[in-house]
Amino acid sequence: MTQPFELPHFYLPHPARLNPHVDEARAHSTEWAREMGMLEGSGVWEQADLDAHDYGLLCAYTHPDCDGPALSLITDWYVWVFFFDDHFLEKFKRSQDRAAGKAHLDRLPLFMPLDPAAGVPEPRNPVEAGLADLWARTVPAMSADWRRRFAVATEHLLNESMWELSNINEGRIANPVEYIEMRRKVGGAPWSAGLVEYATAEVPAAVAGTRPLRVLMETFSDAVHLRNDLFSYQREVEDEGELSNGVLVLETFFGCTTQEAADIVNDVLTSRLHQFEHTAFTEVPAVALENGLTPDRTAAIAAYTKGLQDWQSGGHEWHLRSSRYMNEGARSASPWQSPSGPGTSAADVGALLATAGAERLRAHTHVPYQKVGPSVIPDIRMPFPLELSPALDGARRHLLEWSRRMGILGEGVWDEDKLESCDLALCAAGLDPDATQEQLDLASDWLAFGTYGDDYYPLVYGHRRDLAAARLTTARLSACMPLGTEEVAPPPVNAMERSLIDLWGRTTAGMTPDERRPLRAAVDVMTESWVWELSNQIQHRVPDPVDYLEMRRATFGSDLTLGLCRAGHGPAVPPEVYRSGPVRSLENAAIDYACLLNDVFSYQKEIEFEGEVHNAVLVVQSFFGVDYPTALPVVQDLMNQRMRQFEHVVEHELPVVYDDFQLSDEARAIMRGYVADLRNWMAGILNWHRSVDRYKDEYLSGRVHGFAPDRVPARPVLV
Repeated sequence: MTQPFELPHFYLPHPARLNPHVDEARAHSTEWAREMGMLEGSGVWEQADLDAHDYGLLCAYTHPDCDGPALSLITDWYVWVFFFDDHFLEKFKRSQDRAAGKAHLDRLPLFMPLDPAAGVPEPRNPVEAGLADLWARTVPAMSADWRRRFAVATEHLLNESMWELSNINEGRIANPVEYIEMRRKVGGAPWSAGLVEYATAEVPAAVAGTRPLRVLMETFSDAVHLRNDLFSYQREVEDEGELSNGVLVLETFFGCTTQEAADIVNDVLTSRLHQFEHTAFTEVPAVALENGLTPDRTAAIAAYTKGLQDWQSGGHEWHLRSSRYMNEGARSASPWQSPSGPGTSAADVGALLATAGAERLRAHTHVPYQKVGPSVIPDIRMPFPLELSPALDGARRHLLEWSRRMGILGEGVWDEDKLESCDLALCAAGLDPDATQEQLDLASDWLAFGTYGDDYYPLVYGHRRDLAAARLTTARLSACMPLGTEEVAPPPVNAMERSLIDLWGRTTAGMTPDERRPLRAAVDVMTESWVWELSNQIQHRVPDPVDYLEMRRATFGSDLTLGLCRAGHGPAVPPEVYRSGPVRSLENAAIDYACLLNDVFSYQKEIEFEGEVHNAVLVVQSFFGVDYPTALPVVQDLMNQRMRQFEHVVEHELPVVYDDFQLSDEARAIMRGYVADLRNWMAGILNWHRSVDRYKDEYLSGRVHGFAPDRVPARPVLV
């Protein structure tokens, strides 16, 4: 069969190595698969299928340094996960039997108890039998923290198969942002990262949830999945009718040829690997130092990072050899034999410098403060009506008085003219049109705190290139939000601390510590993301597209906004509903719409007047090497696609969630109200951008873009 496109040149800086215990793992996994009932008689695999796929070779390449028993166990896990995938295809995807598929998936978490002594049900099929056996053999050697994280990754891998099945039923192809997010879960690479820990070293619990370790896992995952999409396009799209493939997603989004889409997928793959390396070399050492990790724990992170790199190279090598994939033109005629066999193109320094090196350099070559003229505002789809709170005028008067009292207008960053140009009360009035005067005053103050801080960090700390002071400021801001009576906020030393202490007291009065904790975490996410922006500014680095979109949600204060929206929902809606894939998809679609909208309006302000590198239009320009008029429609299309996804989730996915969780009428009404809140949020934000002076050329051209004269803030004294 003719291949639908020519495989691209892959960026692989680390050559693959083969574990010497490969034959032992092959023999063991074959016997194990037969014992679990996965071969003859399963209706899914025969012995010939398992031999052709050669998962022993996959694991020997992806885990080259572990011992024989560990490699055999890991190979059994991969046999199980690929059997699960093919079993789900045969039993549920081909028949499009969603109800039976859900019932199958709902039982599987029962076979992964966090307590190793807990019992499990009697397995009913090879998937359940395999999972029960593997879990019992694996978890005794791992910590409770690892078990929890690995169980969550496994559940995501299993449950998001329903997302794929739903899309097949609807004939729907995801948009690029949605696809990347969901592919991480259904594709299984976060799950694979857990097995890398088993083979190398556990990530210390103190840093497992930090941005650097999360980005290592996510970039690893994205690269693994996009590589697989290139090799599996022919089998998945042409043979199986699969719609969850990155090449198909980009082919549809850009309206381009399959070859062009494959080349773009490879460019994204390369960018994710560059982000992996950037994070490993710059952010991981910093987080180890900041958390005071001992040398052995720091070495564990290094071993884990190396294990992820080995997986990338080994996974590529296996794709070159497995009969499961399209690999014509990527395979050398010579057998694997370092340094001349398949995969050794990774050592071709000239090719790397000619391709990936140029792409890596591009992120650092943007010339700041270029004249770009007024921001061009394209056609922006907004299907929801605008409503404004009648308390708007009162909130405007309150915000001016509050800003003066907090000192926001006295530090040289904002003056009254700057505050008026933002008109944050107008934004709040659109976000919550039913707000009382007191509620709207509080919402306006929160918006002022977030917008002021977003302006403050790059102006004060970017001006000085003072990342250390920014980190100390962020830590002090977190301390301004005590969870209980035993914690006391420090005496404020600047307007941000003073305003946050005031906001925290007004917002959390009557809240329990457990109710306060998510709100504090949301503020921490926002302020820590400002440090990430500052780090890129100091390095003069335009972010990777995927990293940018995901961090943009944090810099925009999205978790804070959503947390405030949910605050009055009460126990009628279980927390698991908010954590479900469709609800997170709904929220992220709304957030991304608003973030991209902001980037479109703020392009001139940020690029021409502030020398910023954090703007989606600029990120597209840098990634594709195109100009502003070419990049803008890409952002416009993505923004409108996110709006369509929001509508799709409301119409098709939320009703299923309500039924799956058997929500009461009260809970369903609350969720309908939450959807209305998000609609108001998007409509209000669009109206605000269209109305305020903050982003208009005539206002920007008349301002001094720096500190107000004679009011440059002194370096903060942080004690």
